[in-house]
Amino acid sequence: MDRDTHDFLDLLKTLDEHPFAPVRELFNTKADLIVSRAPGRLDVMGGIADYSGSHVLEFPIAEATFVALQPNTERRLNIVTLLDDEPYHSSFAMPLSELDGPVEYEAAREFFTNSWTAYVAGVFLVLMRERDVSFEFGANILISSRVPPGKGVSSSAALEVAVMQAVTVAFEIEIDGRDKALLCQKVENLVVGAPCGVMDQMTAVFGERDRLLLMLCQPAELKRMITLPRELMLWGIDSGIRHSVGGADYGSVRAGAFMGTRIIAELNADFSADGYLANISPAEFEREYLDLLPEHIRMPAAHPIYENVRVQRFVELLERNEAYEELGELMYEAHRSYTALGLNSAGTDLIVELVRKEAGLFGAKITGGGSGGTVAVLGDQTSRVAVERVVHSYAKETGHQPYIFSGSSPGALAFGHLQLSLAR
Repeated sequence: MDRDTHDFLDLLKTLDEHPFAPVRELFNTKADLIVSRAPGRLDVMGGIADYSGSHVLEFPIAEATFVALQPNTERRLNIVTLLDDEPYHSSFAMPLSELDGPVEYEAAREFFTNSWTAYVAGVFLVLMRERDVSFEFGANILISSRVPPGKGVSSSAALEVAVMQAVTVAFEIEIDGRDKALLCQKVENLVVGAPCGVMDQMTAVFGERDRLLLMLCQPAELKRMITLPRELMLWGIDSGIRHSVGGADYGSVRAGAFMGTRIIAELNADFSADGYLANISPAEFEREYLDLLPEHIRMPAAHPIYENVRVQRFVELLERNEAYEELGELMYEAHRSYTALGLNSAGTDLIVELVRKEAGLFGAKITGGGSGGTVAVLGDQTSRVAVERVVHSYAKETGHQPYIFSGSSPGALAFGHLQLSLAR
């Protein structure tokens, strides 16, 4: 059993001694707990092209969110969350009757405005609305997370998926892995109100340790798992600039892509307004549509078209285990495209610039929704020292000591669940 599992089980064994009072009071020691787990992810290629139907390439990271859930007879949600930093310990309680009806998503968004509890309670609401689930019991839920928020490594998807996994097991709800990911996306889109694609939730569900997940986002087709060649390593370097897919920059780029889709559909009767930009080739885009799109829409529409080609070329080179420098250049090209969209930041640009100067590091790009967060870095097996030099230089120039993401871990399906007795 891995270190994270051991650490979480040690926490559960000492519930009655934990310094945060709501933890000590949360569970009934006469009933078992269901424990689930879901990792964050490093977006290697694909990023913000997911909602336009691109291929994406994602890597589950070592950092994960654990959820311990115990049904209760009060039909209440009693939720306690523990992050690594004690100031982020918090608790929340609500009667499940607040969600009965079930309530409309818009009303739920207003109720949970700017609250982390939307990611947890939202799972119950989505199951009520989308799967007609009737919850006769409530739940006591403990969340322990090492996926740092605001760093662009999908802490929200890790939380949603871990909760969904625990709820479906504890309440005996049969849902396959793909549908779990899509339902978790609905939590984020409709309850939280963040306009994300589904690649993060799919990675949190299906990820496998030390393997890259190749997915076609039309809307969520898992293509295959790709083992990272043993000569290569993936790293994540935190810029210290908080990332949010609810931000205006991400939202405007997403809106621009959808506007481009509608305009192209008007120009070409064979292309549906519900179609995917990524299905258009770069040559067709340049020949038929580029000059006809308003200037402010050209880049949002172009990005997924070119990124889809970059991802497929990246996979081809990975599977042939060659041309590492070209792999790196594809990452740099993706970063330049983020920059053209205005989704870069001074911090992430500096990290990419520092990576370029280091031997043994092949490439780097901003991850996920951009505008801050983490930079994905590709290196060889000796690259730890080079990564540490980048971090040292970045800290010296900015005053921020970056967190380094390294290693990998399994997704929710590969982990399954644990059933833990608290009986003394």
